[in-house]
Amino acid sequence: MTPAQRLRQIANVLNLSTPLGLAVAVTSRSRLSRGPRGLLIASGYHWKLPHAGAFTVGNVILYRAPYGVAGTNPVLLGHEERHSTQYAYCLGLPFLALYGAAACWSMVRTGNPGLANCFERQAGLEAGGYIESNNRRQDHPAHDRIEA
Repeated sequence: MTPAQRLRQIANVLNLSTPLGLAVAVTSRSRLSRGPRGLLIASGYHWKLPHAGAFTVGNVILYRAPYGVAGTNPVLLGHEERHSTQYAYCLGLPFLALYGAAACWSMVRTGNPGLANCFERQAGLEAGGYIESNNRRQDHPAHDRIEA
């Protein structure tokens, strides 16, 4: 691990976000394993909320995917790792309220909890499975025509 990754790991233990993530993993009967860069992978998360295929609490990334599949997509793992860093710089548990406010703001603006959410944008919308609508083709239908 790099010094920054070690610092994030320690910060997220001290700010109680990783212990909360471990508690969620244990109570949801997810299978825990060590991931890269100081992360913990919890596979087989089956509670209804949140609806996402993966989400992060501290340095714990909880996946709906089963053991052996969870954590294997490097793009999604990178997205969730950026959320882990966000927990650290938001001093842990306040991240939950800040993220909730950003998701509400995004819902008001776009009808989607992620598209205008500053935390999701910083973590990478596409990497997190959010698809930003692009109306260019609708605005310029001539781009869709093939000239003979």
